[in-house]
Amino acid sequence: MSEIEFSSESLGSDAAASLIAQLNAELSARYPEPGATHFRLDPGEIAPSAGVFLVARLLGRPVACGALRSLRDHASVRELGPRVGELKRMYVAADARRKGIGRALLARLEDHARALGLERLVLETGTRQAEALALYASSGFMPMLAYGEYSSSPETSVCMSKVL
Repeated sequence: MSEIEFSSESLGSDAAASLIAQLNAELSARYPEPGATHFRLDPGEIAPSAGVFLVARLLGRPVACGALRSLRDHASVRELGPRVGELKRMYVAADARRKGIGRALLARLEDHARALGLERLVLETGTRQAEALALYASSGFMPMLAYGEYSSSPETSVCMSKVL
């Protein structure tokens, strides 16, 4: 894994834009139903005091991304508690999968969450993403009730939580 490098980047970077476009295309293909995909992430939500957006590079090529955002200021999910963060935009390019990159990226995001003083992480993934569900379950995430905007899509959403 020494050929994998991680960097914090803005959502506007070329690498971030390319990886997010690939993720959006894959999710739209897997979930063509209207309203089944939730793509929102604002630049302020990944500012250094609030979260992070990480890009993983394999031999210099951007192949994965993931974001962490604190939910402290999100009124729509206050029921989750004051020290909760949410993982967003997790993606590994198809040709880079099964190399441990997603697991390493997840570990880095958890480290950032701890550094921000967060005590719990939540996430939403899709019912048709068996590989993501397996990664999260094997990393200690447990199913939870749908929260926030995901409450309206129980047929396609799986929400999970992990105490750090």
